[in-house]
Amino acid sequence: MSSIRAVLTQDIRFPTSRSLDGSDAMNTDPDYSAAYVVLETDADDGHSGHGFVFTIGRGNDVVIAALDVLRAHLIDRDVEPLLDDMGSTWRELVHDSPLRWLGPEKGVMHMAIGAVINALWDLAAKRAGEPLWMLLSAMSPAQLVDLVDFRYLSDALTPQEALAILEDQVPGRRQRQEQLLDRGYPAYTTSPGWLGYDDAKLQRLCREAVTDGFRQVKLKVGADLDDDIRRLRLARDAVGPEISVAVDANQRWDVDEAIRWIRALGDDALAWVEEPTSPDDILGHATIARAIAPVRVASGEHAANRVVFKQFLQADALQVMQIDTVRVAGVNENVANLLLAAKFGVPVCPHAGGVGLCEAVQHLSMFDYVAVSGTTQGRMIEYVDHLHEHFVTPTVLTDGCYQAPLTPGASTEMLAVSRREHHYPDGSVWSPQGVTQEV
Repeated sequence: MSSIRAVLTQDIRFPTSRSLDGSDAMNTDPDYSAAYVVLETDADDGHSGHGFVFTIGRGNDVVIAALDVLRAHLIDRDVEPLLDDMGSTWRELVHDSPLRWLGPEKGVMHMAIGAVINALWDLAAKRAGEPLWMLLSAMSPAQLVDLVDFRYLSDALTPQEALAILEDQVPGRRQRQEQLLDRGYPAYTTSPGWLGYDDAKLQRLCREAVTDGFRQVKLKVGADLDDDIRRLRLARDAVGPEISVAVDANQRWDVDEAIRWIRALGDDALAWVEEPTSPDDILGHATIARAIAPVRVASGEHAANRVVFKQFLQADALQVMQIDTVRVAGVNENVANLLLAAKFGVPVCPHAGGVGLCEAVQHLSMFDYVAVSGTTQGRMIEYVDHLHEHFVTPTVLTDGCYQAPLTPGASTEMLAVSRREHHYPDGSVWSPQGVTQEV
Protein backbone atom coordinates (compact mmCIF):
# COMPACT_ATOMS: atom_id res chain seq x y z
CA MET A 1 0.00 0.00 0.00
CA SER A 2 1.29 3.46 -0.92
CA SER A 3 0.18 6.89 0.23
CA ILE A 4 0.12 10.46 -1.05
CA ARG A 5 3.12 12.16 0.54
CA ALA A 6 2.86 15.59 -1.13
CA VAL A 7 0.37 17.77 -3.00
CA LEU A 8 2.41 20.36 -4.88
CA THR A 9 0.86 23.41 -6.56
CA GLN A 10 2.41 25.86 -9.03
CA ASP A 11 1.30 29.06 -10.74
CA ILE A 12 2.52 28.62 -14.34
CA ARG A 13 1.97 31.34 -16.94
CA PHE A 14 3.02 31.71 -20.57
CA PRO A 15 3.28 35.26 -22.00
CA THR A 16 1.07 34.66 -25.05
CA SER A 17 -0.31 38.21 -24.80
CA ARG A 18 2.95 39.47 -26.32
CA SER A 19 2.08 37.86 -29.67
CA LEU A 20 -1.74 38.01 -29.24
CA ASP A 21 -2.00 34.23 -29.47
CA GLY A 22 -5.35 33.30 -27.98
CA SER A 23 -6.92 36.73 -28.46
CA ASP A 24 -10.67 37.01 -28.98
CA ALA A 25 -13.49 39.53 -28.60
CA MET A 26 -13.73 39.09 -24.82
CA ASN A 27 -10.10 38.28 -23.98
CA THR A 28 -7.88 40.69 -25.86
CA ASP A 29 -4.55 39.97 -24.14
CA PRO A 30 -4.57 36.49 -22.56
CA ASP A 31 -1.55 34.84 -21.02
CA TYR A 32 -2.19 31.11 -21.34
CA SER A 33 -1.71 29.71 -17.86
CA ALA A 34 -2.11 26.64 -15.69
CA ALA A 35 -2.89 26.32 -12.00
CA TYR A 36 -0.89 23.12 -11.73
CA VAL A 37 -1.03 20.28 -9.20
CA VAL A 38 1.25 17.27 -8.68
CA LEU A 39 0.35 14.30 -6.49
CA GLU A 40 3.50 12.61 -5.22
CA THR A 41 3.40 9.21 -3.54
CA ASP A 42 5.82 7.12 -1.49
CA ALA A 43 5.64 4.20 -3.94
CA ASP A 44 8.88 2.88 -5.44
CA ASP A 45 7.59 3.18 -9.02
CA GLY A 46 8.44 6.89 -9.24
CA HIS A 47 5.04 7.77 -10.73
CA SER A 48 3.26 11.01 -9.87
CA GLY A 49 -0.10 12.34 -10.98
CA HIS A 50 -0.33 15.66 -12.83
CA GLY A 51 -3.37 17.86 -13.40
CA PHE A 52 -4.16 21.52 -13.98
CA VAL A 53 -6.82 24.16 -14.46
CA PHE A 54 -6.41 26.35 -17.55
CA THR A 55 -6.75 30.11 -17.05
CA ILE A 56 -5.70 33.19 -19.01
CA GLY A 57 -3.31 34.48 -16.36
CA ARG A 58 -5.02 36.83 -13.93
CA GLY A 59 -6.89 34.73 -11.41
CA ASN A 60 -4.49 31.81 -11.59
CA ASP A 61 -3.59 32.50 -7.96
CA VAL A 62 -7.23 32.07 -6.93
CA VAL A 63 -7.30 28.57 -8.41
CA ILE A 64 -4.01 27.75 -6.68
CA ALA A 65 -5.64 28.74 -3.37
CA ALA A 66 -8.51 26.32 -4.09
CA LEU A 67 -6.05 23.53 -4.90
CA ASP A 68 -4.24 24.24 -1.65
CA VAL A 69 -7.52 23.81 0.24
CA LEU A 70 -7.81 20.29 -1.18
CA ARG A 71 -4.40 19.26 0.17
CA ALA A 72 -5.90 18.28 3.52
CA HIS A 73 -8.27 15.86 1.77
CA LEU A 74 -5.40 14.04 0.08
CA ILE A 75 -2.23 14.11 2.12
CA ASP A 76 -1.32 10.76 3.72
CA ARG A 77 -4.29 9.03 2.04
CA ASP A 78 -3.75 5.49 0.79
CA VAL A 79 -3.53 5.67 -3.00
CA GLU A 80 -4.93 2.29 -3.99
CA PRO A 81 -8.44 2.76 -2.53
CA LEU A 82 -8.69 6.14 -4.25
CA LEU A 83 -7.71 4.74 -7.65
CA ASP A 84 -9.63 1.47 -7.34
CA ASP A 85 -12.95 3.27 -6.84
CA MET A 86 -12.74 6.55 -8.72
CA GLY A 87 -16.52 6.90 -8.65
CA SER A 88 -16.49 7.07 -4.85
CA THR A 89 -13.41 9.30 -4.89
CA TRP A 90 -15.22 11.78 -7.16
CA ARG A 91 -18.34 11.78 -4.98
CA GLU A 92 -16.30 12.26 -1.80
CA LEU A 93 -14.56 15.37 -3.10
CA VAL A 94 -17.50 16.91 -4.95
CA HIS A 95 -20.05 16.31 -2.18
CA ASP A 96 -17.87 17.30 0.77
CA SER A 97 -20.16 19.64 2.70
CA PRO A 98 -17.85 22.66 3.25
CA LEU A 99 -16.54 22.48 -0.32
CA ARG A 100 -20.03 22.01 -1.74
CA TRP A 101 -21.15 25.19 -0.01
CA LEU A 102 -18.63 27.06 -2.15
CA GLY A 103 -20.28 25.62 -5.31
CA PRO A 104 -22.24 23.57 -5.40
CA GLU A 105 -20.57 21.84 -8.37
CA LYS A 106 -19.47 25.03 -10.06
CA GLY A 107 -16.79 27.65 -10.01
CA VAL A 108 -13.19 27.65 -8.89
CA MET A 109 -13.54 24.89 -6.30
CA HIS A 110 -15.23 22.52 -8.78
CA MET A 111 -12.47 23.12 -11.31
CA ALA A 112 -9.80 22.57 -8.65
CA ILE A 113 -11.44 19.25 -7.77
CA GLY A 114 -11.35 18.44 -11.49
CA ALA A 115 -7.59 19.04 -11.57
CA VAL A 116 -7.12 16.63 -8.67
CA ILE A 117 -9.39 14.02 -10.26
CA ASN A 118 -7.48 14.32 -13.53
CA ALA A 119 -4.17 14.00 -11.65
CA LEU A 120 -5.44 10.80 -10.02
CA TRP A 121 -6.42 9.42 -13.45
CA ASP A 122 -2.98 10.35 -14.77
CA LEU A 123 -1.46 8.40 -11.88
CA ALA A 124 -3.81 5.45 -12.46
CA ALA A 125 -2.94 5.26 -16.17
CA LYS A 126 0.80 5.46 -15.46
CA ARG A 127 0.51 2.66 -12.93
CA ALA A 128 -1.47 0.58 -15.44
CA GLY A 129 1.18 1.20 -18.12
CA GLU A 130 -1.44 2.54 -20.54
CA PRO A 131 -2.52 5.85 -22.04
CA LEU A 132 -5.70 7.06 -20.37
CA TRP A 133 -7.91 6.52 -23.42
CA MET A 134 -6.94 2.84 -23.53
CA LEU A 135 -7.43 2.43 -19.78
CA LEU A 136 -10.95 3.86 -19.96
CA SER A 137 -11.80 1.95 -23.14
CA ALA A 138 -10.88 -1.35 -21.49
CA MET A 139 -13.25 -0.84 -18.55
CA SER A 140 -16.49 -2.79 -18.53
CA PRO A 141 -19.78 -0.94 -19.10
CA ALA A 142 -20.68 -1.52 -15.45
CA GLN A 143 -17.35 -0.06 -14.27
CA LEU A 144 -17.85 3.02 -16.46
CA VAL A 145 -21.40 3.56 -15.21
CA ASP A 146 -20.09 3.45 -11.65
CA LEU A 147 -17.82 6.42 -12.40
CA VAL A 148 -20.85 8.64 -13.02
CA ASP A 149 -22.93 10.47 -10.42
CA PHE A 150 -26.48 10.24 -11.79
CA ARG A 151 -27.89 12.63 -9.20
CA TYR A 152 -29.76 15.36 -11.13
CA LEU A 153 -29.41 13.40 -14.41
CA SER A 154 -31.95 10.61 -14.09
CA ASP A 155 -34.78 12.58 -15.74
CA ALA A 156 -32.64 12.61 -18.90
CA LEU A 157 -30.29 9.64 -18.50
CA THR A 158 -30.66 6.70 -16.14
CA PRO A 159 -27.90 4.28 -15.15
CA GLN A 160 -29.74 1.58 -17.09
CA GLU A 161 -29.79 3.71 -20.26
CA ALA A 162 -26.11 4.52 -19.84
CA LEU A 163 -25.31 0.84 -19.41
CA ALA A 164 -27.22 0.01 -22.60
CA ILE A 165 -25.35 2.71 -24.57
CA LEU A 166 -22.02 1.29 -23.45
CA GLU A 167 -22.97 -2.35 -23.95
CA ASP A 168 -24.06 -1.61 -27.53
CA GLN A 169 -20.51 -0.50 -28.36
CA VAL A 170 -18.63 -3.41 -26.77
CA PRO A 171 -18.56 -5.64 -29.89
CA GLY A 172 -16.67 -3.08 -32.01
CA ARG A 173 -14.22 -1.78 -29.42
CA ARG A 174 -11.15 -3.62 -30.69
CA GLN A 175 -11.75 -2.69 -34.32
CA ARG A 176 -12.24 0.98 -33.47
CA GLN A 177 -9.11 0.99 -31.34
CA GLU A 178 -7.14 -0.42 -34.25
CA GLN A 179 -8.60 2.25 -36.55
CA LEU A 180 -7.53 4.97 -34.10
CA LEU A 181 -4.01 3.59 -33.99
CA ASP A 182 -3.93 3.46 -37.77
CA ARG A 183 -5.62 6.73 -38.75
CA GLY A 184 -5.90 8.93 -35.68
CA TYR A 185 -8.81 11.21 -34.73
CA PRO A 186 -9.97 14.18 -36.89
CA ALA A 187 -9.01 17.69 -35.82
CA TYR A 188 -9.87 21.24 -36.76
CA THR A 189 -7.70 24.27 -36.07
CA THR A 190 -8.28 27.65 -34.44
CA SER A 191 -4.68 28.76 -34.88
CA PRO A 192 -5.33 30.99 -37.94
CA GLY A 193 -8.29 32.82 -36.43
CA TRP A 194 -7.18 34.75 -33.35
CA LEU A 195 -8.76 38.18 -33.39
CA GLY A 196 -5.48 40.05 -32.90
CA TYR A 197 -3.92 38.69 -36.11
CA ASP A 198 -3.75 40.92 -39.16
CA ASP A 199 -5.29 39.92 -42.49
CA ALA A 200 -2.06 38.72 -44.06
CA LYS A 201 -1.30 36.44 -41.10
CA LEU A 202 -4.87 35.11 -41.09
CA GLN A 203 -4.72 34.15 -44.76
CA ARG A 204 -1.24 32.66 -44.51
CA LEU A 205 -2.19 30.50 -41.56
CA CYS A 206 -5.42 29.43 -43.27
CA ARG A 207 -3.48 28.25 -46.32
CA GLU A 208 -0.98 26.45 -44.09
CA ALA A 209 -3.84 24.71 -42.26
CA VAL A 210 -5.16 23.30 -45.54
CA THR A 211 -1.68 22.14 -46.48
CA ASP A 212 -1.40 20.44 -43.08
CA GLY A 213 -4.56 18.45 -43.78
CA PHE A 214 -7.15 20.24 -41.66
CA ARG A 215 -10.69 20.10 -43.04
CA GLN A 216 -12.01 22.94 -40.88
CA VAL A 217 -10.71 26.25 -39.51
CA LYS A 218 -12.28 28.54 -36.93
CA LEU A 219 -12.27 32.34 -36.68
CA LYS A 220 -12.83 34.51 -33.63
CA VAL A 221 -15.55 37.11 -34.22
CA GLY A 222 -17.62 39.66 -32.34
CA ALA A 223 -15.58 42.84 -32.01
CA ASP A 224 -16.63 44.59 -35.25
CA LEU A 225 -19.19 43.35 -37.76
CA ASP A 226 -17.55 44.84 -40.85
CA ASP A 227 -14.22 43.35 -39.83
CA ASP A 228 -15.87 39.97 -39.29
CA ILE A 229 -17.47 40.02 -42.73
CA ARG A 230 -14.13 40.92 -44.32
CA ARG A 231 -12.14 38.37 -42.33
CA LEU A 232 -14.63 35.61 -43.07
CA ARG A 233 -14.38 36.40 -46.78
CA LEU A 234 -10.57 36.35 -46.60
CA ALA A 235 -10.63 32.99 -44.85
CA ARG A 236 -13.03 31.54 -47.41
CA ASP A 237 -10.80 32.72 -50.22
CA ALA A 238 -7.73 31.23 -48.54
CA VAL A 239 -9.11 27.75 -47.75
CA GLY A 240 -11.34 27.19 -50.79
CA PRO A 241 -14.83 25.70 -51.05
CA GLU A 242 -14.01 22.22 -49.73
CA ILE A 243 -12.89 23.35 -46.26
CA SER A 244 -15.39 24.18 -43.50
CA VAL A 245 -15.24 27.44 -41.57
CA ALA A 246 -16.66 27.95 -38.07
CA VAL A 247 -16.84 31.16 -36.03
CA ASP A 248 -16.54 31.74 -32.29
CA ALA A 249 -17.99 34.79 -30.51
CA ASN A 250 -16.74 33.89 -27.01
CA GLN A 251 -20.00 34.98 -25.31
CA ARG A 252 -19.87 38.44 -26.86
CA TRP A 253 -23.52 39.13 -27.76
CA ASP A 254 -26.97 39.50 -26.26
CA VAL A 255 -29.52 37.10 -27.77
CA ASP A 256 -31.10 39.48 -30.29
CA GLU A 257 -27.72 40.97 -31.19
CA ALA A 258 -26.36 37.49 -31.84
CA ILE A 259 -29.17 36.70 -34.24
CA ARG A 260 -28.70 39.99 -36.14
CA TRP A 261 -24.91 39.62 -36.27
CA ILE A 262 -24.92 36.02 -37.48
CA ARG A 263 -27.51 36.79 -40.14
CA ALA A 264 -25.45 39.80 -41.24
CA LEU A 265 -22.46 37.55 -41.81
CA GLY A 266 -24.55 36.11 -44.64
CA ASP A 267 -22.96 32.66 -44.62
CA ASP A 268 -25.40 29.75 -44.21
CA ALA A 269 -22.53 27.34 -44.87
CA LEU A 270 -20.83 28.10 -41.55
CA ALA A 271 -19.95 24.88 -39.72
CA TRP A 272 -21.21 26.44 -36.49
CA VAL A 273 -21.40 29.58 -34.39
CA GLU A 274 -19.75 29.03 -31.04
CA GLU A 275 -20.79 30.58 -27.72
CA PRO A 276 -22.96 33.33 -29.24
CA THR A 277 -24.14 34.53 -25.81
CA SER A 278 -23.68 33.89 -22.10
CA PRO A 279 -22.66 30.27 -21.52
CA ASP A 280 -25.25 30.11 -18.71
CA ASP A 281 -28.16 31.27 -20.91
CA ILE A 282 -29.55 27.95 -22.07
CA LEU A 283 -32.86 29.38 -23.27
CA GLY A 284 -31.01 32.19 -25.05
CA HIS A 285 -28.92 29.63 -26.90
CA ALA A 286 -32.12 27.79 -27.85
CA THR A 287 -33.67 30.99 -29.21
CA ILE A 288 -30.55 31.73 -31.26
CA ALA A 289 -30.39 28.15 -32.58
CA ARG A 290 -33.96 28.33 -33.87
CA ALA A 291 -33.38 31.72 -35.47
CA ILE A 292 -30.12 31.01 -37.31
CA ALA A 293 -30.80 27.48 -38.58
CA PRO A 294 -29.42 25.79 -40.66
CA VAL A 295 -26.27 27.20 -39.04
CA ARG A 296 -25.63 25.19 -35.88
CA VAL A 297 -24.89 26.48 -32.39
CA ALA A 298 -21.87 25.06 -30.54
CA SER A 299 -21.26 25.56 -26.85
CA GLY A 300 -20.06 23.95 -23.65
CA GLU A 301 -16.48 25.01 -22.92
CA HIS A 302 -17.78 27.15 -20.04
CA ALA A 303 -20.55 24.79 -18.93
CA ALA A 304 -20.09 24.46 -15.19
CA ASN A 305 -21.24 20.87 -14.77
CA ARG A 306 -23.15 17.91 -16.19
CA VAL A 307 -26.49 19.44 -15.17
CA VAL A 308 -25.94 22.40 -17.47
CA PHE A 309 -25.10 20.04 -20.34
CA LYS A 310 -28.25 18.04 -19.58
CA GLN A 311 -30.40 21.16 -19.88
CA PHE A 312 -28.66 22.34 -23.07
CA LEU A 313 -29.47 18.99 -24.64
CA GLN A 314 -33.03 18.87 -23.35
CA ALA A 315 -33.71 22.34 -24.75
CA ASP A 316 -32.03 21.62 -28.12
CA ALA A 317 -29.94 24.70 -27.34
CA LEU A 318 -26.79 23.34 -28.94
CA GLN A 319 -26.20 21.13 -31.95
CA VAL A 320 -22.48 20.67 -31.30
CA MET A 321 -21.39 19.88 -27.75
CA GLN A 322 -18.00 21.15 -26.61
CA ILE A 323 -16.73 19.47 -23.47
CA ASP A 324 -13.67 20.83 -21.70
CA THR A 325 -11.25 18.72 -19.66
CA VAL A 326 -10.72 21.29 -16.90
CA ARG A 327 -13.97 23.25 -16.59
CA VAL A 328 -15.99 20.44 -14.99
CA ALA A 329 -14.79 18.09 -12.25
CA GLY A 330 -12.48 15.95 -14.35
CA VAL A 331 -12.69 12.68 -16.22
CA ASN A 332 -15.66 11.26 -14.30
CA GLU A 333 -17.95 14.17 -15.08
CA ASN A 334 -16.90 14.18 -18.70
CA VAL A 335 -17.81 10.49 -18.96
CA ALA A 336 -21.28 11.62 -17.87
CA ASN A 337 -21.27 14.39 -20.49
CA LEU A 338 -20.27 11.98 -23.25
CA LEU A 339 -23.05 9.60 -22.25
CA LEU A 340 -25.58 12.45 -22.29
CA ALA A 341 -24.45 13.44 -25.79
CA ALA A 342 -24.78 9.85 -26.96
CA LYS A 343 -28.28 9.62 -25.50
CA PHE A 344 -29.38 12.78 -27.34
CA GLY A 345 -27.49 12.01 -30.56
CA VAL A 346 -25.42 15.21 -30.50
CA PRO A 347 -21.82 15.20 -31.80
CA VAL A 348 -19.03 16.15 -29.38
CA CYS A 349 -16.26 18.45 -30.65
CA PRO A 350 -14.20 19.30 -27.57
CA HIS A 351 -12.76 22.66 -26.69
CA ALA A 352 -8.96 22.63 -26.67
CA GLY A 353 -7.99 26.29 -27.03
CA GLY A 354 -5.55 26.57 -24.17
CA VAL A 355 -2.29 25.28 -22.76
CA GLY A 356 -2.41 21.50 -22.30
CA LEU A 357 -6.03 21.14 -23.37
CA CYS A 358 -5.18 19.42 -26.66
CA GLU A 359 -3.00 16.94 -24.80
CA ALA A 360 -5.70 16.16 -22.24
CA VAL A 361 -8.91 16.09 -24.27
CA GLN A 362 -7.66 13.75 -27.01
CA HIS A 363 -7.98 10.90 -24.51
CA LEU A 364 -11.67 11.65 -23.91
CA SER A 365 -12.55 11.84 -27.61
CA MET A 366 -10.71 8.61 -28.36
CA PHE A 367 -12.43 6.88 -25.45
CA ASP A 368 -15.76 8.22 -26.74
CA TYR A 369 -15.10 6.73 -30.17
CA VAL A 370 -14.03 3.34 -28.86
CA ALA A 371 -16.55 2.84 -26.04
CA VAL A 372 -19.41 5.38 -26.08
CA SER A 373 -20.53 6.84 -29.42
CA GLY A 374 -18.68 4.42 -31.69
CA THR A 375 -18.26 7.06 -34.40
CA THR A 376 -16.17 10.03 -35.50
CA GLN A 377 -18.88 11.20 -37.91
CA GLY A 378 -19.26 14.96 -37.51
CA ARG A 379 -16.75 14.95 -34.66
CA MET A 380 -13.43 16.78 -34.42
CA ILE A 381 -11.07 17.89 -31.67
CA GLU A 382 -10.01 21.52 -31.64
CA TYR A 383 -6.29 22.12 -32.19
CA VAL A 384 -4.18 25.19 -31.50
CA ASP A 385 -0.51 25.19 -32.40
CA HIS A 386 0.80 26.69 -29.18
CA LEU A 387 2.90 25.47 -26.23
CA HIS A 388 2.90 21.73 -26.94
CA GLU A 389 6.67 21.64 -26.60
CA HIS A 390 6.27 22.15 -22.85
CA PHE A 391 4.68 18.73 -22.27
CA VAL A 392 6.32 15.37 -21.63
CA THR A 393 3.93 13.76 -24.13
CA PRO A 394 2.90 16.46 -26.61
CA THR A 395 0.16 15.96 -29.15
CA VAL A 396 1.16 14.60 -32.54
CA LEU A 397 -0.86 15.56 -35.60
CA THR A 398 -0.56 13.96 -39.01
CA ASP A 399 -2.62 15.08 -42.00
CA GLY A 400 -5.08 16.95 -39.80
CA CYS A 401 -5.60 14.11 -37.33
CA TYR A 402 -4.54 13.56 -33.73
CA GLN A 403 -2.37 10.47 -33.52
CA ALA A 404 -3.36 8.19 -30.66
CA PRO A 405 -0.97 8.64 -27.73
CA LEU A 406 0.73 5.48 -26.49
CA THR A 407 2.68 6.80 -23.51
CA PRO A 408 1.18 5.76 -20.15
CA GLY A 409 -0.75 8.53 -18.43
CA ALA A 410 -3.18 11.30 -19.32
CA SER A 411 -0.64 13.48 -21.23
CA THR A 412 -1.10 16.19 -18.60
CA GLU A 413 2.47 16.24 -17.29
CA MET A 414 4.43 19.38 -18.11
CA LEU A 415 8.22 19.34 -18.39
CA ALA A 416 9.95 20.29 -15.14
CA VAL A 417 12.11 22.87 -16.91
CA SER A 418 9.04 24.54 -18.44
CA ARG A 419 7.31 24.67 -15.07
CA ARG A 420 10.38 26.22 -13.52
CA GLU A 421 10.99 28.81 -16.24
CA HIS A 422 7.32 29.84 -16.47
CA HIS A 423 6.57 29.88 -12.75
CA TYR A 424 4.92 33.21 -11.92
CA PRO A 425 6.24 35.69 -10.98
CA ASP A 426 9.83 34.48 -10.43
CA GLY A 427 10.43 32.24 -13.48
CA SER A 428 13.05 33.31 -15.96
CA VAL A 429 10.56 34.28 -18.70
CA TRP A 430 8.97 36.78 -16.29
CA SER A 431 12.26 38.42 -15.35
CA PRO A 432 13.12 41.73 -17.08
CA GLN A 433 15.62 39.85 -19.25
CA GLY A 434 13.06 37.21 -20.14
CA VAL A 435 10.52 39.85 -21.13
CA THR A 436 13.10 41.49 -23.38
CA GLN A 437 13.96 38.17 -25.04
CA GLU A 438 10.29 37.31 -25.63
CA VAL A 439 9.55 40.66 -27.23
